[in-house]
Amino acid sequence: MNSTFVPVAEWRDVTPERFQKEILPSGQPALLRGYVSSWPAVRAARESPAAMAQYLRSVDTGVHAHVMTADATIGGRFFYTDDLTARNFENRMMPFGAALTRLMELIDDPTPPALYVGALPIPMGLQDFSRANRLDLLDATVVPRLWLGNRVTVQTHYDLSYNIACVVAGRRRFTLFPPEEFDNLYVGPLEFTLAGQPISLVRLESPDFERFPRFRAALENARVAELEPGDALFIPYMWWHHVVSLDAFNVLVNYWWDTVPAWQGSPFEALLHAIMSVRNLPAERRDLWRQLFEHYVFSGGEHALEHLEERQRGIQGVASPRIAQVMRQYLAQNLAGRR
Repeated sequence: MNSTFVPVAEWRDVTPERFQKEILPSGQPALLRGYVSSWPAVRAARESPAAMAQYLRSVDTGVHAHVMTADATIGGRFFYTDDLTARNFENRMMPFGAALTRLMELIDDPTPPALYVGALPIPMGLQDFSRANRLDLLDATVVPRLWLGNRVTVQTHYDLSYNIACVVAGRRRFTLFPPEEFDNLYVGPLEFTLAGQPISLVRLESPDFERFPRFRAALENARVAELEPGDALFIPYMWWHHVVSLDAFNVLVNYWWDTVPAWQGSPFEALLHAIMSVRNLPAERRDLWRQLFEHYVFSGGEHALEHLEERQRGIQGVASPRIAQVMRQYLAQNLAGRR
């Protein structure tokens, strides 16, 4: 653990009620030390990697998984090529069991190729795992996902949801940055990403401060947590996190969820549309649209609507699935007309 970073606050003996009333509303990351230590999977992992692999084989239904692979030259760091036009790894679908077998074959290799199974929905292919290893902090409808790999680095990124990451096997180091540090993280392409969300281009282990000078300010607000098997980490909405798997065999289960209904749409997609339609306008027009966005969006819209009765507000009215559908149809028709 980097001693210069502030450690994430540790919590012990957390109850579901305490999580909902204290940790979740705080908007701060929280290390839930030992929270899933009673999981059968964690007990198997503590016995040995071979025992954990056997446990996973016992619940595998033959599902195919999304697997990231790369040769040993990348040092386990999934990233772009130097010109940012391609990735330095390959994506493929393969049977989960085959990926697990390959990982075990590499376990004693001092410089192995990188292998990472990402975001496998557990109920889809490892049903008995989800039944035996449950997280009581969340509603049972939240889908757990499994991550499996060797010593790999996942570059600094954020999630458009809350996240609880539970370490089952191996150790993982999380370095987190508050959402407001985004300007100091030097974010890469928005539309061409490594695995979904945009990433920071700065190498945390050896930052190039000549190229990325503002990253020093981000480091001043970084927090770090090193998790052992049985530990869990709560990552709040849009907190940036850099993840290093520290051992030759690592298993993590995570839970993404949100309290905002999915029908309300993606702010990230709205951002991309705004970049296309607003950012390149002449400065005087951008200023006008900045005022309109503040009036209709960021102020909450109350002042913009006070002169209209509820029945007159249309898509500006109280958000609902019906209103969302009307708005999507309106946008689709208008965008189709510009092709």
